Amino acid sequence: MPPAPATESFRVSDAAACRLREILDEQPASPGGEPALRVSVEAGGCNGFQYKFALDGESRPDDIVIPAGTVRVVVDPASMDLLSGAELHFDDSLMGAHFTVRNPNAASSCGCGTSFSVE
Repeated sequence: MPPAPATESFRVSDAAACRLREILDEQPASPGGEPALRVSVEAGGCNGFQYKFALDGESRPDDIVIPAGTVRVVVDPASMDLLSGAELHFDDSLMGAHFTVRNPNAASSCGCGTSFSVE
C-alpha cells in the first residue's frame, strides 16, 4: 500500500477548526463517536471542480486524517491530489459565513469560492 500524503499538504486554519468545534458541539451524541468534516473535490460547478463539505461519522481505510485541535478533517486520496498545499478556512463576513478552501492549485474560481479549475 503506498504511503498516504503528508497531512501538512492540506492545512486547517484556526478559524475553521474553531467553527467546526462549535458545529460538532451542537450535534447530538453519536454511538459511533464524533464525526469528522469530510472535504472532497467533485467534478462539476461552474469551473470544472467543486468543493464539498459534509460531517461524516464513517472513515474509510484510505482516508487522510488531518487533526486540527480537538477536531478532525478527512480527505480521500483523489481529492488530496487537488488539495495539496491548500488550506481549509472559515470566512465570516458580510457576504455570509462559510467554509472555503484557499487553493494555490486553482487557476480560477467562481465568485462564491466553491468551484475552481486547474490548468
